[in-house]
Amino acid sequence: MRYFYYHPTSKKRFTVFLLGLICLFLDVATGVATELKEDTIYTQRRNAMVKQTIEDRGVRDPNVLRAMLTVLRHEFVPEDLKEYAYEDRPLPIGLGQTISQPYIVAYMTELLEAGSEAKVLEIGTGSGYQAAILAEIVKEVYTIEIFEELGKQAQNCFERLGYNTIKSKIGDGYYGWEEFAPFDGIIVTCAADHIPPPLIQQLKPGGRIVIPVGGVYQVQMLMLVMKDAQGNVTVKNMLPVRFVPLLGDHQQ
Repeated sequence: MRYFYYHPTSKKRFTVFLLGLICLFLDVATGVATELKEDTIYTQRRNAMVKQTIEDRGVRDPNVLRAMLTVLRHEFVPEDLKEYAYEDRPLPIGLGQTISQPYIVAYMTELLEAGSEAKVLEIGTGSGYQAAILAEIVKEVYTIEIFEELGKQAQNCFERLGYNTIKSKIGDGYYGWEEFAPFDGIIVTCAADHIPPPLIQQLKPGGRIVIPVGGVYQVQMLMLVMKDAQGNVTVKNMLPVRFVPLLGDHQQ
């Protein structure tokens, strides 16, 4: 018969190991519980945001409302501002840029009237939130950001959250993205002092551009640009807004 003897030191080591394992389990369980609690809170806030500040203010497109309910806005704001993510206001994202207030994002997206097979160009990626909203609705999204740091942050965010239908690049959005033109819709999330001709040229007949127009210290107007089947362009003023300026070589 074989006998086994447990040395006191071995028992102590085993006890320490077991306690460590229990502590690790408790830490993981606590982390999971905290994450679930945060997810629940964010979901409640997002639902309230869509109902109270978007739907109740007149946005009716079910695809837009669904997208606003789906996209996690708190993933597109700086860590120290996550608690404000579902308030209806713009938030700073660095380099003097902002993430637009949710109502304006929803309103501009609804104006675009883009269908599920549409290809849409966005000028001014910023945090990536508007592109993510579009990606929940249309087939392809192309987005351009002039600030390399913001553009790379947005690209990382798209990859992390699984938005693989968004193609992004760093560049001057004033000139659009001719390689992938024409587009069914173009949305501009920064204010130009005029409607860029390259964007009109890259818009399909029957397509729409939604763009804020005006100077930094002037009243800016959100404009809806429509191109008919014959290529004729009409412009309609929608509402006064305030956006950061469209930067680039055209300013020279």
